[in-house]
Amino acid sequence: MREGSRPVRLIWLATVSMFMIVSQSIMAQAQSAPSSFSSLAERVSPSVVNITTSTMVAGRTGPQGIVPEGSPFEDFFREFQNPNPGPEGDRPRRSSALGSGFVVSEDGYIVTNNHVIEGADEITIEFFSGKELDAELVGTDPNTDIALLKVEADEPLPFVKFGNSDDSKVGDWVMAMGNPLGQGFSVSAGIVSARNRALSGTYDDYIQTDAAINRGNSGGPLFNMNGDVIGVNTAILSPNGGSIGIGFSMASNVVTKVVDQLKQYGETRRGWLGVRIQDVTPDMAEALGLESAEGAMVSDVPDGPAMDAGMKSGDVIVSFDGKPVTDTRQLVRIVGNTEVGKSVRVVVNRNGNTETLLVTLGRREETAQTVPASQEQATPEAPETRDLMGLTLSPLTAELRAELGLADTAKGLAVTDVDPAAEAYEKGLRAGDVITEAGQAEVLSIEDLEDKVTEAKDAGRKSLLLLVRRGGDPRFVALSIEDN
Repeated sequence: MREGSRPVRLIWLATVSMFMIVSQSIMAQAQSAPSSFSSLAERVSPSVVNITTSTMVAGRTGPQGIVPEGSPFEDFFREFQNPNPGPEGDRPRRSSALGSGFVVSEDGYIVTNNHVIEGADEITIEFFSGKELDAELVGTDPNTDIALLKVEADEPLPFVKFGNSDDSKVGDWVMAMGNPLGQGFSVSAGIVSARNRALSGTYDDYIQTDAAINRGNSGGPLFNMNGDVIGVNTAILSPNGGSIGIGFSMASNVVTKVVDQLKQYGETRRGWLGVRIQDVTPDMAEALGLESAEGAMVSDVPDGPAMDAGMKSGDVIVSFDGKPVTDTRQLVRIVGNTEVGKSVRVVVNRNGNTETLLVTLGRREETAQTVPASQEQATPEAPETRDLMGLTLSPLTAELRAELGLADTAKGLAVTDVDPAAEAYEKGLRAGDVITEAGQAEVLSIEDLEDKVTEAKDAGRKSLLLLVRRGGDPRFVALSIEDN
């Protein structure tokens, strides 16, 4: 009995020790929740500012956008918008708007949103002490909705530092401060609700928070518990214009790069690869024989850095400058954050093989991005048509090129009709589209396409990758070949 009891005692002691470790861990996590935000608010308040902008607008704007012209309510809304009729009401008047911002250097640089100061004739900064200074605009970046201002002060200004937004985790405590609805220097607190949110911009990387953010909070800081700025409050999602706990702050790791460039150049200078890309879908990955639907498919390579480096349509970019590429959104952000003129290694998957290209990046802002307007779709009569994969196809003729607005040198198969019940219709193919490649090879005739279908079947593929152009805009589409 004495010998048998010893292992039991050891197991019991180990269990108690494990319980104590777990309990201490839980207590530590509970203690990390702040009992008060007062010390943090007191520390950062002197660096947060209210922003008032002034803009000269026309005196009489009329009821446009509220009621249609000729409406019986037209006179009423004209009086509502312009309560001072006559010569006085027709004169230009000054309109004011409110926003928030924060000081990022002792010499007076201030960060806010572009939409806060856009079009402003005068910008006034109010500090926590009550002091007011006029600000000059240093530069703006509409792509990230960031603006940099500068004030001249008699003494060094209190400022806050940017933190690493990538260190923020869902569930972390955060604090917002700003000028909501004109109630200056208001504080609200919450948690990080989500990360890496995208709204509508190319370079979007928003932190979602449930800290109360309202109109006037735009441009204000989102702090972590160390007092570092991890986001710039930019937008809310709301059915009524007020906070419902869904706010968005542009991540500091995006903002810092923009601010540095605005401070140095007065404008942004983003890297430019020079390709048109699209996400790799699972059926596209299957058609290409890829292990996973990751990377960025190159749909077109116009004149630019990528073409100079030998990149081709149909390449799948899987790595850029040593960073793995998961999708197009990530690639655009990585390229944009890379310095202009840098030579980077880009790894692509081409016809099942991996190749590394050395690309010297250009500058995106210097590139005129013109996308041809989609041509009016038509169903031209052609001497030869054939149905395949739910598509009615015809080789391009001079007449078809003219009807579709294509160059005389355009090659491929014209889509003259699409079966509404077919997969091709669900994936957006329409009459007037032109198929230029199948299985990453040029197709000049219907026989070429049929050969590619047969080749894919023989290789055990379930789908075939097509390069489709519409109004000069290319994209890849994978269509099932099992029923053809």
